[in-house]
Amino acid sequence: MRQVALGSQGLRVSAQGLGCMGMSQSYGVGNDEESIRTVHRALDLGVTLIDTADVYGATGLYGVGANEKLVGYALRERRDEVTLATKCGIVDMRPGAGMELRADPEYVRQCCDESLRRLGVDHIDLYYLHRIDPKTPVEDSIGAFAELVKAGKVRYIGVSEVTAEELERAHAVHPVTAVQSEYSLWSRELEAQVLPAARRLGIGVVPFSPLGRGFLTGAVTSRDTMAANDMRRNLPRFSQDNLDANQQVVDVIREIADAHGVRPGQIALAWVHAQGDDIVPIPGTKRISYLEQNTAAADLTLTDDDLARLGAAAALIQGGRR
Repeated sequence: MRQVALGSQGLRVSAQGLGCMGMSQSYGVGNDEESIRTVHRALDLGVTLIDTADVYGATGLYGVGANEKLVGYALRERRDEVTLATKCGIVDMRPGAGMELRADPEYVRQCCDESLRRLGVDHIDLYYLHRIDPKTPVEDSIGAFAELVKAGKVRYIGVSEVTAEELERAHAVHPVTAVQSEYSLWSRELEAQVLPAARRLGIGVVPFSPLGRGFLTGAVTSRDTMAANDMRRNLPRFSQDNLDANQQVVDVIREIADAHGVRPGQIALAWVHAQGDDIVPIPGTKRISYLEQNTAAADLTLTDDDLARLGAAAALIQGGRR
C-alpha cells in the first residue's frame, strides 16, 4: 500500500489504516486469535497505521485496556513495522451510559504510562486526546501531551471529535498531526468547519467508521442482523425506520460497485479516499476477508459521475449519527 503524509509534522503512514476497536467491543463477540491474524495480515499488506484506545474493551469504571493488550500482543514481534496510535480521555463509554470524560494533566500522564505498559512499547507514535474534557481547558490537556512528547513517550499528537475552534486552540499549544472523527458517505458533518480548519493548519484527517459502521457495505438491512450487545442498536440511524429509508443509498452504492466489479463497501471506502490525500481512513474489522476487501479499495478510482451520484445519494440520508 502506498504511503502518504499524515499532517505536516513529518509523519508518514499507509494510505489506509486499521481500526481495532471492534476486535474487543461494540460489534458482537470477538475472537482474539482471528483478530491477531487480521493484524498480521494487515501488516503483510502494507498497512502501517494501527489504531486502538485505552477504553476499547474496557470493563469496570476505569477499564483494563483489553484492546491495547490485544494489539500489543499482536505487534510484539513487529513493532518497527507500524505507526501505533492510541488515545486517552474517555473513562467509561458503556452503551446507554453516556461518556465519562477526564483529561486533566495528571490523568493524561497516568493514562500514557498505563498504555505504554499494556502495549508493551517504550513510546506511542500517535497519541490522541479521545474527547475534550469539559472540566479541563483543552490547552491544559494538550500541554500535558506536549510534555509527553518532550519526555520521548509520544512522537505525535492527535485530537478526536473536536470542533474547529477546539482544534485551533489545541494546535496553538503544540502542533497537532491528526484529527480523528467519524467521516463517511453518510456522516459528512466534518466538511462544514473541521476539515477546512485542519487543511488550513496542515493537520491530517483520520476518519473512523468510514463504512458507516457497516451499513454502507449492504450487510445491515435490519436490526435482526445485529447482536443483542451491538452498540449500533443505540444509534438513531439504526432504528428500523431509518434503516429501511436509507437502503436507497446502499442501492446506489451497489449499482456503482457492480459496474466496477467490486463490493459495495469498497465503493464507500473509495469515496472517502477520493476526498483527498490528506485523509487516511481506518476501517475497523476483525476478519481477514473484510480486511483484504478494504485494503483493495485504496487503489480503486471512481469517475466524476460515480462521485456525483454518491454525493446526491448521501443527501437522502435520514437519522442522526448519534
